[in-house]
Amino acid sequence: MIIAFWISIFLIIYTFVGYGFVLFFLVKIKGLFVKPFLFRTDAVLPTVTILIAAYNEEDLIIEKVENTIALNYPHDKLQIIFITDGSTDRTVERIQGFAAVTLLHEVSRAGKMAAIKRAIPYIEGEITVFTDANTFLNKDALLELIKHYQNPKVGAVAGEKRILVEELADASSAGEGFYWKYESKLKKWDYALYSNVGAAGELFSIRTGLYQPVETDTIIDDHMIAMRIAEQGHIIAYEPDAYAMETASADVKEELKRKVRIAAGGIQSILRLKKAANPFHNFIFTFQYISHRVLRWTITPFLLILALILNGIIAFTTDMVFYQLLFVLQMVFYLLSITGFYFESRNIRIKALFIPYYFCVMNYAVLAGIIRYYKKNQSAAWEKSKRR
Repeated sequence: MIIAFWISIFLIIYTFVGYGFVLFFLVKIKGLFVKPFLFRTDAVLPTVTILIAAYNEEDLIIEKVENTIALNYPHDKLQIIFITDGSTDRTVERIQGFAAVTLLHEVSRAGKMAAIKRAIPYIEGEITVFTDANTFLNKDALLELIKHYQNPKVGAVAGEKRILVEELADASSAGEGFYWKYESKLKKWDYALYSNVGAAGELFSIRTGLYQPVETDTIIDDHMIAMRIAEQGHIIAYEPDAYAMETASADVKEELKRKVRIAAGGIQSILRLKKAANPFHNFIFTFQYISHRVLRWTITPFLLILALILNGIIAFTTDMVFYQLLFVLQMVFYLLSITGFYFESRNIRIKALFIPYYFCVMNYAVLAGIIRYYKKNQSAAWEKSKRR
């Protein structure tokens, strides 16, 4: 029982903290022997297509189009495609006023992946950039992404997601902002070691010729598109100076809805990405993939429950003070999380409670996502989360 408890604790700590330390030291060691790839400033820029799937985004769509057109990239090498399948508001009408945009629209709605698949034949660029309709890119985002393709090993490039956190943010805002800052650091080190293990739909790009069709029922399409390219032996680069900005979810309920969907998609992707999980295909990439993604999306939430139960049994059936103290610390952590939930529901902001509360919400979302996926209750059609 004690052995099972410590294995659980080790895997939990490794998943959320330990992997970061391991990455940091591996990157430092690699830096002693391998020089980083140097980008040329006079390289010929490739043609680029920006593909944006938008569903009922009438409030933001004009600002998004203007932000996209204003990006710093030669206009004669840039194609902008908006696909608005299923939109029932004024999104289509508002995009039609921009001559620089190619608009694709169908009345029926079959999900984001189906929309992307329908748009693929219209893509003319050597590089395809995917970005969400509710995010805004920094002016040099394209130039920062594109430079990585000077390295022939790179097949995809992920940008950075930045959450705009207000001073009086609630747990969803502050927790999501903290989470993405930590994620960005891990992605930077992942790439420094070898490759990223996925990409966020807010901003990522691929070599168009490497695109592999992804199943229409795919839940997290961005992750799958990038990972299918990585499974071919290509690197997923990461560029923090190309970033997409968006506001946090409106509240924890909205953030939970989004996290549950991602968790369901995570399980789906794990079952489909056979090469990524095969250490004989690419050991380093598999190590990164399992450490950064698979553990979070599978066993870690269950291990949190198991560790608490085992710790309680050991604490109450033995006289070992150390285990009794550990159990008390675990209970205090979860009590802080419950307290955070209580104050959050009453619109009271106590920042010290945001991290334990958000941590528990994230892990609950994984459990709920796994259950939803196996019950086949998760649709591939994207459901827009309410944002601030």
